[in-house]
Amino acid sequence: MYSKINTIALFGLEGLLIRVECDTSNGLPEMSMVGFLGSEVREARDRVRTAMKNTGYSLPPKRITVNLAPADIRKEGTSFDLAIAAALLTSADLLRLGPLQEETVFLGELGLDGKLIPVSGILTMVGAAKAAGFRTCVLPADNAAEGALVEGIRVIGLESLDQLEMLSEGVLAAAPCRIRELLQEESERDTVDFSEVNGQRAMRRAAEIAAAGRHNLLFIGSPGSGKTMIARRIPTILPTLSLEEALEVSRIYSISGMLSRERPLILRRPFRSPHHTISPFALVGGGRVPRPGEISLANHGVLFLDELPEFQKSALEALRQPLEDRVVSISRVQGSFRFPADVMLVAAMNPCRCGYYPDRNRCRCTEAEVDAYLKRISRPLLDRMDLCVEAPPVGYSELTGREKNEDSASIRARVEAARERQILRFAGTGILFNARMSGRDVKKYCRITAEEERFLKAVFEQKGLSARSYHRILKVARTIADLKGSENISLEDLAEAVGYRGPEEKFWR
Repeated sequence: MYSKINTIALFGLEGLLIRVECDTSNGLPEMSMVGFLGSEVREARDRVRTAMKNTGYSLPPKRITVNLAPADIRKEGTSFDLAIAAALLTSADLLRLGPLQEETVFLGELGLDGKLIPVSGILTMVGAAKAAGFRTCVLPADNAAEGALVEGIRVIGLESLDQLEMLSEGVLAAAPCRIRELLQEESERDTVDFSEVNGQRAMRRAAEIAAAGRHNLLFIGSPGSGKTMIARRIPTILPTLSLEEALEVSRIYSISGMLSRERPLILRRPFRSPHHTISPFALVGGGRVPRPGEISLANHGVLFLDELPEFQKSALEALRQPLEDRVVSISRVQGSFRFPADVMLVAAMNPCRCGYYPDRNRCRCTEAEVDAYLKRISRPLLDRMDLCVEAPPVGYSELTGREKNEDSASIRARVEAARERQILRFAGTGILFNARMSGRDVKKYCRITAEEERFLKAVFEQKGLSARSYHRILKVARTIADLKGSENISLEDLAEAVGYRGPEEKFWR
């Protein structure tokens, strides 16, 4: 007897429809599985048969063939177990699903005791099932809350394999969609705040400008000057995630197996801070079966690279294209994979190995050692940093001062107001932030007077700026004007934007 069950396979951030076909016929007792299978899928034969035995099902002694189609797509992972079990049971006439069989997708891993084990990527797979026109999705109970975030499809969670019989009887309730409830819940209070930062007004100002225009930011200074402290507080001044952004971030974390079962929707902007020993594949994504890297896990949030020169050069250079394109493209034999990488890059570094250059009272590095250390950061990567800020040592009076510092909520209000101006300015263009403007957009939205043009020309020629640096100065000046609520870029705005290239000139000469 022939049967067919539908399931979904993960392909990067996309879900592809897979048909699990099963044929039970007379012949020598044997069970074979075909269809370009990975090792985890081939092992499903033993998992499924043992799970069926331990839940009271007994397959007839016949020849059984299971095919996962289409056969030109390699199947990886353990999410096919439940679909394979359902196909075996319906083919052996041990389970009758009726009309439900054609309109349902089955997802989930089976334990040897027949219990359903949660799998990664449910949000993407349920979304693909809905897009393919299916009305019901059956998956592990622990994945039900996550799957129910997709509106317009009925999600049913099962605890064990023997509950499949109850499915055809219609007695199992669908998991409620909690997406509106999660959005209305009060977000978790931030554990850090800008009010805890004493002094460092220039760094605080640069962080505000970077957050307002989604600009990349580099802090350079001696150890203990507050670089990491300020970087970790930048997410607290960013606007809250929209529903579309929250779902996109949650999909990435779902595929990576990092989504909480209790709160399956991420509502706070990500902050990722990988160690400098990270490999290029872990940073930008990749592997034999490509998975998102840290830059994709930081999508719509902050990617913080502390001790920037200590990272592998190949890892840093791999960031250059994703920072421009806001997407990571990975090609493999089985196809091309695309992962989002719309991040705000924040980096921190010391000016030399010991960290105290150019203070020659404390720094013992030679000029050659300093140059070699700084040259670990390539010019093309440095050009992609919109703002470069020197972090001076914090004085005793600043550290112990009783002056009340501005908190994150106050700064975030100004950032959100500047973002609103950008949304209105770029309405209908697909641009959301000043940092995303192309050269053509800069000419259109960053108009300056003749006096400002002369100033910028002098800066360009004196400092030997690249075209990318020229455009980034104008973008930063546009954000500074937005923070002031001004429609026009003033000479003061340009001068401040140029000032954020000063440390770059000082250290890299």
